[in-house]
Amino acid sequence: MPQPQARLILLGPQRNAITVAEELEAIGAFGRVALITAGWQEREDDDGNLQQAIGHRGVNLYLHRRTDEVFAEDRELFAAHRKRQDQLRLLRDLYNVRLDAYISAAKTLFHHSPHAAPLAYRTYAASTAQFAARMGVDDEEAQDHEAMLAVLRDDAVRTLRELDAHHLRLIADIHDRFEAQVRPHDRPELRRVRQEVAEVIDQCDAVAIAGGHVATLLGRMRLLDIRQQLGGKPVIAWSAGAMVLTDRVVLFHDRPPEGPGNAEVLDIGLGLAPGVVALPHATKRLALEDMPRMAMFAQRFSPALCLALDPYARARWNGESWSLDAGTWCIDESGRLASKEVADELDPNSWIEGAAGVALSVEQ
Repeated sequence: MPQPQARLILLGPQRNAITVAEELEAIGAFGRVALITAGWQEREDDDGNLQQAIGHRGVNLYLHRRTDEVFAEDRELFAAHRKRQDQLRLLRDLYNVRLDAYISAAKTLFHHSPHAAPLAYRTYAASTAQFAARMGVDDEEAQDHEAMLAVLRDDAVRTLRELDAHHLRLIADIHDRFEAQVRPHDRPELRRVRQEVAEVIDQCDAVAIAGGHVATLLGRMRLLDIRQQLGGKPVIAWSAGAMVLTDRVVLFHDRPPEGPGNAEVLDIGLGLAPGVVALPHATKRLALEDMPRMAMFAQRFSPALCLALDPYARARWNGESWSLDAGTWCIDESGRLASKEVADELDPNSWIEGAAGVALSVEQ
């Protein structure tokens, strides 16, 4: 039987819109499929629905359980791993202190204009701008205001990018120190389990990575060196599984019960899905109607493609470029949902006109 062509496919959530079986068939993976469900933590063996969807061909790698077994045998490794997690949590807390202030300033600038979107009316600065517009700011003066704001918005985005980049460098330092001090490759129990996992993957036609708790999934996959174990096998991933494969894992939620949160860079990803930010359940979790907010989001992570991975979404990486199936969208730098081709052509500042239209319709 010919070997399936190696490729990477990111899908939308599979709970109520299962498409993984179609993708396995499309890439010619008709044999066994290695399953990674470590994001489900203690429930990782509860894979009955997934097994049924793919014809009971799945071989669960049980990365969560295997890692726990390694920790039970190697307490020194467990202590070092826990220390690293404590360091990452502290770093995240400190990063969020700065991020909150920077995001607040950037949001005000992105909503501040003579034609501000409704959300901007909550700030004194935007209310002043609205009042000035009603008092008769002419088009030429409004253009001058927008030109000045454009410079300030660009600077705000640059500040956010620099903060994210600095945060990632500090994260990399923590991981590098862990590797140097612990030397995972030299630890017998961990080396044995890594080899077992590699042998199972080698006997499979493809690897499927489910979602769940993104930090747990990433941590277990990193410790067991899954990036290297894949050996060029086709990979299909969704939800948190898609997130961990990117260059940087971005957490986001504009609609949590406690109120809108700030998108934050959680960790360095495995880098198998380069140049994208994976956004599972984008329609539910992002305030897509708030174009200035979305424009700020997309520009912050540019030039990465912000993939809206809603149900039935499909994004394919061929080793050189991304292609999106019909009905799969990205958030472009104007804050709109668009196909990749349309997004490449749009003016990043075109969201200003859209925000003006929203403001006018509300006033009427």
